Amino acid sequence: MRYLIASDIHGALPAAEALMERFREEGADRLLLLGDLLYHGPRNPLPTGYAPAEVARLLNRYADRITAVRGNCEAEVDQMMLDFPCLGDYTLVVDESTTLLLTHGHLNLGTVVAGLPAGSFVFSGHSHIKGIGPQAAPAFVRDAASFPGSRRAGDSADDGRRDSEGGGGGVTGECGGSDGPAPAITFVNPGSIGHPKDGSASYALYERGAVKLHML
Repeated sequence: MRYLIASDIHGALPAAEALMERFREEGADRLLLLGDLLYHGPRNPLPTGYAPAEVARLLNRYADRITAVRGNCEAEVDQMMLDFPCLGDYTLVVDESTTLLLTHGHLNLGTVVAGLPAGSFVFSGHSHIKGIGPQAAPAFVRDAASFPGSRRAGDSADDGRRDSEGGGGGVTGECGGSDGPAPAITFVNPGSIGHPKDGSASYALYERGAVKLHML
């Protein structure tokens, strides 16, 4: 299966439209959303093209291909707007023999992460900063580097380079594949679609044990 993973749309319709265009272009089988989909939140300015009801209608067209978890901005009214479950604190997706844990990143799931099998991936958003490696772990993981075999900071997305064309083709980092054994836990933050705090909206692609970050 080919998964596109995104987080923190925050009701930004133009960004959500661009995301769904990427979803189609990438040929992904499912869209995994890590929370904060509709509401901008009291701490954030209104994003460009803020239209949460329109974002809900757009996402609902793909309801049968979306798996989502709750962010710190989700509420019961958001679930009333969406045709797919969005209020779970976390969910597990098992792709062949690899476990993917999806969570927003604001809740303490340390015991859940500690119990994951070797080779698992933890996808979380919340910080609005993309990355792969211990620095991309959610805050509740006090010392991600202490997880046996966790991906080192030197393997992070920050060490990659965006290609000259930019846009959706800009790969900012990757891990997995055939270059050595898989880490026990790989932490991935796809960044934010609607409110990036690192200068660029982004998403992740996962397929067969490998993950890459892309600019939106």
